[in-house]
Amino acid sequence: MAVQKSKVSRSRRGQRRSHDALTGRALSQDPITGETHLRHHVTPDGFFKGRQIVTTSDED
Repeated sequence: MAVQKSKVSRSRRGQRRSHDALTGRALSQDPITGETHLRHHVTPDGFFKGRQIVTTSDED
């Protein structure tokens, strides 16, 4: 079992944890449809980088 040699101060512990904060999602807007989507992902309409990649059929 690992046992520390000396106590880690609150300051040093906080410095180590400074990069653990969660960041927001990187959202992008499609130039053609104006729809918001995740970066590097196809929009729900099937557009990626301004071109329609996937054709969707409207089944109701």
